[in-house]
Amino acid sequence: MSTTDQGATWLSQDAYDRLQAELDELIAARPAVAAEINERREEGDLRENGGYHAAREEQGKQEARIRYLQELLRTARVGEAPTADAIAPGTVVTIYFDDDTDATETFLLGSREISATTDLRVYSPESALGQAILGSRSGQTVTYTAPSGADIKVTVVRFEPYGG
Repeated sequence: MSTTDQGATWLSQDAYDRLQAELDELIAARPAVAAEINERREEGDLRENGGYHAAREEQGKQEARIRYLQELLRTARVGEAPTADAIAPGTVVTIYFDDDTDATETFLLGSREISATTDLRVYSPESALGQAILGSRSGQTVTYTAPSGADIKVTVVRFEPYGG
């Protein structure tokens, strides 16, 4: 999955189908979750009914995921993302840290939804590293501040669109 400058989310057909199947399963499970809540409600005093509160919390998480998937799939563009001349979300990136050219790391710059469909490590474009390398090109060195407060220098070795 990748996002272009215009804000469109690109999904491969496989990723779109997988997310649609997850959405269908969640929607199909709604009656079971509602039945579980009703069953727990019958157990008595709601103030002291942990099972009821847990079922309601699970229902809230499920409904939030349904809304998220519906919006993602509604606005997604299915197919191959446009090729980029710089690092963008949906790009497989190889970098090395500091000046250690022998220790490279290859990862996918993308969202958590894509992590289930790849063996690559996935970094979010919103992470400190992701933000630092967005728009970079091969051979370019950037520095970013890690969450620990340390300044880290990385050099982009190469990048390519994710073919997942």
